Amino acid sequence: MPTVAFHTLGCKVNHYETEAIWQLFEQNGYERTDFEKTSDVYVINTCTVTNTGDKKSRQVIRRAVRKNPDAVICVTGCYAQTSPAEIMAIPGVDVVVGTQDRVKMLEYIEQFKQERQPINAVGNIMKNRVYEELDVPAFTDRTRASLKIQEGCNNFCTFCIIPWARGLMRSRDPEEVIRQANQLVQSGYQEIVLTGIHTGGYGSDFKEYNLAMLLRDLEAKVPGLKRIRISSIEASQLTDEVIDVIDKSNIVVRHLHIPLQSGSDTVLKRMRRKYTMDFFADRLNRLKKALPGLAVTSDVIVGFPGETEEEFMETYNFIKEHQFSELHVFPYSKRTGTPAARMDDQVDEEIKNERVHKLIALSDQLAKEYAAQFEDEVLEVIPEEPFKEGGEGLYSGYTDNYLKVVFPAQEDMVGKIVKVKITKAGYPYNEGQFVRVLETVNV
Repeated sequence: MPTVAFHTLGCKVNHYETEAIWQLFEQNGYERTDFEKTSDVYVINTCTVTNTGDKKSRQVIRRAVRKNPDAVICVTGCYAQTSPAEIMAIPGVDVVVGTQDRVKMLEYIEQFKQERQPINAVGNIMKNRVYEELDVPAFTDRTRASLKIQEGCNNFCTFCIIPWARGLMRSRDPEEVIRQANQLVQSGYQEIVLTGIHTGGYGSDFKEYNLAMLLRDLEAKVPGLKRIRISSIEASQLTDEVIDVIDKSNIVVRHLHIPLQSGSDTVLKRMRRKYTMDFFADRLNRLKKALPGLAVTSDVIVGFPGETEEEFMETYNFIKEHQFSELHVFPYSKRTGTPAARMDDQVDEEIKNERVHKLIALSDQLAKEYAAQFEDEVLEVIPEEPFKEGGEGLYSGYTDNYLKVVFPAQEDMVGKIVKVKITKAGYPYNEGQFVRVLETVNV
């Protein structure tokens, strides 16, 4: 039996797609092995969101070549899409596939075995208007399932290379989304995370269908589904209709990840983001009315070219005022090929680091304050894995509003929804006490 080993860099979408590519190999009689072991085929799914992503991708490719010089080395993903020639130039690389035509990967591998000529199968992603179906009936991780609903992005923010790596917005056929959601629930998943490159943009390329309708349909047509989480949604996509659906839904969780990037209108303009701070604040206020106790997490880029101390403080104060529950803070890093990398007045690294630390300290404080509201409450948690740092019999999992909780549980509770009382709120995790397993009624 031939073996295949995978290494995935980057985001949730890449991890989803690696699982999908593995399904193709499995159907063709391959056995999956560990990346650190000798394998017949190595698939490296690359990331290109930063220059460091490129560099890490190259390191991993070289590692695979060294592991087994006779193996077929196949490189896919975003870095493969934007820089196929750079990857082809690495000695030992045999097949390069970008972010489309991955269903043909096995054909290319067979072709390479026969002809022994490296294959560059990367085409122009900008011409692609069709969503590539990649099915994942179950995941190696058995607690939270991702469901990819769209591909690509039309925004062209000045710091971002992703439209060039992923192409323009393409939504997945709603019937396919519903079909796969049902499949995942039948495989035992209680929570599905809707994911994509620009997830909230789902349906903007359809005439008569949008994200709000998809959320309604998932709730109506997927019996047994207990939680829907949206992996990320732009403020501009939080339409009144979407907020209304979230308000009325029994299964959309009380947690939204809404990328802010900056809390200053002048910086947002330079970033070419499609909202103002007034608009963002209005959406947050409406959401918090619809969903009391809502957790809002966000991404922030610090030290974008030209960011002044005043602009940084606008960001800091906005986040503090609106009490985000957790932030992912990134110092701006130049991404070759983007307009922002060519901008004048790049911010000094030391200033960037100082601002990053300020925001991380604020994030920690806000995360603790958010968690403190739920002390002594009973919340629903899906146990995911044993908690290594705290002795025997402890498991960790997430509540619907994305609080990490550590509590005594048993192996057979993993992946099920259980009621847990928060006994001690904290960050990065809360301590809890098991109350009972929620009975699931199979329809």
